Amino acid sequence: MTIIKGDETMVEVFVKMSKGNPGAASALAEIWKEAPAIDPDNMLGGLGVILSFDTYGIYGTDIYILFNDQCYRDVRELLMLMRATQLGFFSETRLRQMAGDQMRSDVLTQEEMDELNDKVMAELPKFQPRMTEEAA
Repeated sequence: MTIIKGDETMVEVFVKMSKGNPGAASALAEIWKEAPAIDPDNMLGGLGVILSFDTYGIYGTDIYILFNDQCYRDVRELLMLMRATQLGFFSETRLRQMAGDQMRSDVLTQEEMDELNDKVMAELPKFQPRMTEEAA
């Protein structure tokens, strides 16, 4: 069951979704700000990603775990992982397991993230490519 209702402000949505976790609130703010440039095909921008978290039942600390532990605080990588799930390249069940894994025992390898990235980039050519080390 989802918790976001259609008549709420974004502040209310952030509060509900973060469940009092400041790291999750920070991640949601970054998603809201950066998603339109990273994933221009998502017509709802950052809200689309936040709605996906709600659909998958990922809230609070679990959002922070995905952002911090799996994606190393890289919004682009988190958006790519969410798109990979949405497109069926990655299991919703596994995403939820990783999000709830406070011990970091279920983290994707860089090779697995690279494979998902390649699939998302092939499906969504407007999705922002990763920064190369030379460009960083």
